[in-house]
Amino acid sequence: MELAEIIDGIKPIDQQWIQKAQERTAQLVMPTRALGRLHEISEQLCGIQQTLQPAIDKKAILIMAGDHGVVTEGVSAYPQEVTPAMVQTFLAGGAGINAISRQVGADVWVVDMGIIPQLDVGNMPGADCLIVEKVGNGTANFTSGPAMSRQDAQKAIQVGFEQATKLFENGVDLLGTGDMGIGNSTPSAAIGVVLCRASLDEMVGRGTGVDEAGLAHKRDIVRQAIEVNTPNPEDGLDVLAKVGGFEIGGIAGVMLAGAYHQRTLVVDGFISTAGALIAAALSPIVKDYCFAGHCSAETGHRIMLKHMGLEPILDLGMRLGEGTGAALAMGVIQGAIRMFKEVLTFEEAGVAQE
Repeated sequence: MELAEIIDGIKPIDQQWIQKAQERTAQLVMPTRALGRLHEISEQLCGIQQTLQPAIDKKAILIMAGDHGVVTEGVSAYPQEVTPAMVQTFLAGGAGINAISRQVGADVWVVDMGIIPQLDVGNMPGADCLIVEKVGNGTANFTSGPAMSRQDAQKAIQVGFEQATKLFENGVDLLGTGDMGIGNSTPSAAIGVVLCRASLDEMVGRGTGVDEAGLAHKRDIVRQAIEVNTPNPEDGLDVLAKVGGFEIGGIAGVMLAGAYHQRTLVVDGFISTAGALIAAALSPIVKDYCFAGHCSAETGHRIMLKHMGLEPILDLGMRLGEGTGAALAMGVIQGAIRMFKEVLTFEEAGVAQE
């Protein structure tokens, strides 16, 4: 499906269902909105699913993985070889995202959007959860030109859209985003600077843990990338092509797919929100279908979320990525649904309101 067709097919959530949900919330046997944001979450779900009986029957985390040419500039505390090694760990079920996903009952899928080596997973357990859709073997070093062509940026988005669509067709009704790619906090920060009109000091953080000198260097690299490429903040595809990453484009495609198919999305941390920013730049309606799983400890994430008008469900000082914050928030979302459906109204409970 062409990108223009996807964007044209995205419709806002039905505010009438949110209003109906708010009317039920007002009748629940408790002080007015006593469970705080759980009410907002359940009401938004009613709007997305167009029902007063919202349900989450199948959950998944979709991890987009890719490598970055800018790693050669020394912006990460870890070598690029960690990207494929971590993907293999995901498939083996031994990473942070696997543990939390098991706790909340979510499947984990990994898409190779552009890891430099060809992964040899053979017959290892979990190999069937790897989907290879390489847009390229890593992006270009964006300090001297665009990270990718506009055509490849569009392809990355379409791959994300198609993979999310397949999950929705297989019954997934709550989809969280995840990422893996050494160096990817650098393009994510560049996207944040451009689309949020933020300063380098506000947006560029330590990523995998660079020291003070490394942080200053990383800010210089982001500044150079923006000066060289002059990404257009009014054109999300241009921003992705010039200073983004293949996996970030894939995440943007996942966001667009959720909105197109009217499914509920949980955005993870800094890198996932960079993808969400690209999607929202292409279609602002995407935000109607998103929950922010958490606020990352990474500098700039809170600014990104504020720009999108999203309030994080959790704020636990996490900064791992992988989809861990999105997965953990799924339990809260399910709790909000149970509260909305299972708590009696004053009338049902036979309790006087006065």
